[in-house]
Amino acid sequence: MKILIADDDLVSRRLMERVLERSGYEVVTAANGREAAEILTEADCPRLALIDWMMPELDGPGVCRNVRSRHDSRYVYITLLTSKQSSEDVVLGLEAGADDYLIKPCNTEELKARLRTGVRILDLEDKLVEAREEMRYKATHDFLTGLWNRGSIVSDFDRELARARRENGAVTILICDLDHFKRVNDVYGHLVGDEVLQSVATRLAKSVRSYDMVGRYGGEEFLLLLTGRDANLAEKRAEEIRSVVAGRTIETSSGPLSVTLSIGVLTSSHWGNELTANQLLKEADKALYFAKANGRNCARIALPFPLESLGEVRRSLT
Repeated sequence: MKILIADDDLVSRRLMERVLERSGYEVVTAANGREAAEILTEADCPRLALIDWMMPELDGPGVCRNVRSRHDSRYVYITLLTSKQSSEDVVLGLEAGADDYLIKPCNTEELKARLRTGVRILDLEDKLVEAREEMRYKATHDFLTGLWNRGSIVSDFDRELARARRENGAVTILICDLDHFKRVNDVYGHLVGDEVLQSVATRLAKSVRSYDMVGRYGGEEFLLLLTGRDANLAEKRAEEIRSVVAGRTIETSSGPLSVTLSIGVLTSSHWGNELTANQLLKEADKALYFAKANGRNCARIALPFPLESLGEVRRSLT
């Protein structure tokens, strides 16, 4: 593990460096408090730090306060090295953000034991962070496909819609439904159905830009959020996405299967600012139903006037 030794006394710094290198630590050194604070702001900064209390430019407690004021970095376990022995000084150091302190000159074995304690605490902190991130992922992602789950993708749409309206922009949603998916489950079984869903999810995720969003909206339904799309480009992208799925078979444990999508498309700029995100989703769902009723494997766009009035004048995306 990487450790920082910050001490303006060269002899003390070299002695500790030698001891800790023999104990297997990767040692980084600083000769003053300002340098120490800068090192501890780097992306790959040491997770352990031995900071001398009295240093030029910034003292040990000052380094502690500087490190603790940053909330976006990984935790650094800081031990203050001091010749101060009064309870008031110890309290001052700990309240500044130090985790431990050692009276100089340090006993070598005590120093190594204190650092082992720090390593155990950092290991525990890493496990807690990992568990928190795992819980956050499970709460926001679909367990089968790895896409955003319904709650997350709908929340994203609500947020993107509000932003688009503030900036006089647009967001396009595509509700995609796998055609005749029940037949896949009935004929080949649910495990093969899961394989199809996973493959389609992968294709959809690869077919959009990094800042667009793809989520699993329901059983065999997916919701795509495309930001900054005008109507003509939205139709083009819907056709491209439809072709990505229908253009080649999906390999499953029961052999290759052909799968197609029906898509309901809606661009927010067509609908003004009155309807909520949920109401716009309902309109896109109507367009999806219209695509299903008109032969499947196609896309239909939702407009603020009845889709039936479009007839065959509005070209399909097939």
